Amino acid sequence: MRNTLLLIVAFSCNAAKSQSIHYQFTGDHIELTEAGASHLAQLPLQCMQQAYPYKTGIVFTDSTLILPPSNYHPAFYGCFDWHSSVHGHWMLVRLLKLFPDIPEAAEIKAKLSQNLSEANIATEMRLFQGLNQSFERTYGWAWLLQLQAELLSWEDPIGHTLSKNVWPLATILAQSYINYLPKMNYAIRVGEHSNLAFGLRLAYDYAVLAGDTALRSVIQHTALRFYAKDTDCPLAWEPGGADFLSPCLEEADLMRRILPPPAYRKWLKKFLPQLFKKSFSLEPGTVTDRTDGKLVHLDGLNLSRAWCLYGIARYTGVNQARLTAIAKEHLQAALPHVASGDYMGEHWLASFAVYALTAQND
Repeated sequence: MRNTLLLIVAFSCNAAKSQSIHYQFTGDHIELTEAGASHLAQLPLQCMQQAYPYKTGIVFTDSTLILPPSNYHPAFYGCFDWHSSVHGHWMLVRLLKLFPDIPEAAEIKAKLSQNLSEANIATEMRLFQGLNQSFERTYGWAWLLQLQAELLSWEDPIGHTLSKNVWPLATILAQSYINYLPKMNYAIRVGEHSNLAFGLRLAYDYAVLAGDTALRSVIQHTALRFYAKDTDCPLAWEPGGADFLSPCLEEADLMRRILPPPAYRKWLKKFLPQLFKKSFSLEPGTVTDRTDGKLVHLDGLNLSRAWCLYGIARYTGVNQARLTAIAKEHLQAALPHVASGDYMGEHWLASFAVYALTAQND
């Protein structure tokens, strides 16, 4: 028993030391340090060119088409699945923009250049047709557009080259949104990949940055069509057992982009009235087994809740301090477990951590 207690104390001390090196705590915000950026960059660097284990979402029409993932995804064959590979690339670009002198900079640039070559992207594009035209809809689509947005805003020669390479695929997926969204009669309100509000939000940010007025317009219309009249979102029903997104908070985070601030506050008071109460509380999700690919989703939920709450808080007009404090609690609950030692979390959680940490200042 004594040995067990000593191990727990030692682990807690090491975790606290790691937190102090990797993150800077300022009030209700947590900032990523250069050491933290270097630490998190290791995770996608280790898996972005690791082919297996791999989970595919491809529809195969016959057995002759069953080939290694890199045959279909020469750019995004690593990190367990396509979308995780995509947002791993996004994360590395964002880290380089924030911390251009981290020790991993040369390796990051080399691997980005290898994976995001013009030829590799051309091969990736061939998949999105026929029975696979809905491949990674809309979660993977959204992250690819987010990657392109990051490349477009990267003032570096490599950024210009890579954004030119990725542009044709981004154009295909932007058009896929434009074709698909008018066909939808109902929103998808779940806590996993197919959550529509999340897919619209990332794509909207891309459309604004890239000046894609057609995509921006269809997203605005879709968001208003599905969400403008929503009231009393059942936040108390969350989370689901495998959620990594909050359906209520993702919708609220989307709508702050769509509505003017006065209209947004009016909408939010009807949609999530509890956010305006000083007594509002929201417990972070608890993970019981980080080797389970579904259960570990709850670490991601804590990170995505944080980025939503930080963004929403800036638009409420009241109770901002309470919402940002809860956002910080969720970050603190998740950050020690991003590098858990198990691939089920490590292949993707760092991207969510970087998004949450940097979204505080968006």
